[in-house]
This record gives sequence, C-alpha cells and structure tokens, in this order.
Amino acid sequence: MKKEDAEMMEKIFDTETIGYAYLYPVDGDTRQESVIAATPENLANYIGSHLHDAKKMIVTDMFDRLILDTYGGFINSCPDQQLCKEINKYPSPVQMGDKKAGEVLIVSRDAAEEYFGLEEEAAGMAEYSMM
Repeated sequence: MKKEDAEMMEKIFDTETIGYAYLYPVDGDTRQESVIAATPENLANYIGSHLHDAKKMIVTDMFDRLILDTYGGFINSCPDQQLCKEINKYPSPVQMGDKKAGEVLIVSRDAAEEYFGLEEEAAGMAEYSMM
C-alpha cells in the first residue's frame, strides 16, 4: 500500500464521517469509486473539483444510504437539508471561478479495501499473539 494512501485514510478516519463516492465521468468512461470524508467542506471541495469532468456524482454513507447526488456540479438531491445548507456555504466561490477547490480527503475504493485488509490482518495477528 502506498504511504500517501494510508495517510489519507487516517485523515478520513479523523473526520469520523466516512462515505463512498461514485463519480460518473462526462466522457462515459468507467465509474470511479472512492472512500471519502463526508464533511460539508470536503463534500463541497469534491463537487467543486469535478465541475467539468463529472456528469454525475453520488455520495453515500457506509450503509449505502444517500448523502447526496449531483447533476453536473450542482447538488440534485440531499436528504439531510441541514447538511445541504452547510455544503452550500462552500462551493459558490468555486463554481463562480473565484476560488479553487481545496484538498479533497478521498482515496480510491481499491486503496481503501487494501487498507482495511491490512488493518484486519494486524488485528488478527495481535489477537493471535495474546493467546
């Protein structure tokens, strides 16, 4: 596993709001699956960083419940209206071109699964050594 992926996973865990992000590229290429920190600012940065290359984005929680989906660079559906209000505080300057999107706390789904596998293996080894 790459060191930067492991470090990013730690940053995502530190937010205590983990979700899955699915990006559908404008060019019809393969859907991109990622693990993302689902904080309002991070979600705004994620949306803002894909204004021109994403046809659609869907973000769910770890139980696959919808957090939000977008059409282009705009939120289409967001069941938690308070979260939606928080997210909308951030992207306007990005959408208007006045500001670049900030760092997005996100890793590919493959990197996340590798990380989870290593964590599970380490936990198993620790449990075995306690016997």
